Amino acid sequence: MSSPSKRREMDLMKLMMSDYKVEMINDGVQEFYVEFHGPKDSPYQGGMWKIRVELPDAYPYKSPSIGFINKIYHPNVDEMSGSVCLDVINQTWSPMFGKHFL
Repeated sequence: MSSPSKRREMDLMKLMMSDYKVEMINDGVQEFYVEFHGPKDSPYQGGMWKIRVELPDAYPYKSPSIGFINKIYHPNVDEMSGSVCLDVINQTWSPMFGKHFL
């Protein structure tokens, strides 16, 4: 299996080649913003959402930290900080996930 840094770079490249808008923070590969449209047939349809993603040094063995920049009302997102509940991510996180951790 490839090293965590190689996997991080590979997953980020896949994300950047997708339909998502990706904006790097400080020219690194561990922190970036992702913009995406709300899913069809959901209360979020028609919305544009921006999240901040931080990949830990141990990624993909440790889950990313994800937080919404714009307001979103969802039971798994902290209303004040925009952080996605870590328990939700950690309970289902697997190093086998690809770019679809969003």
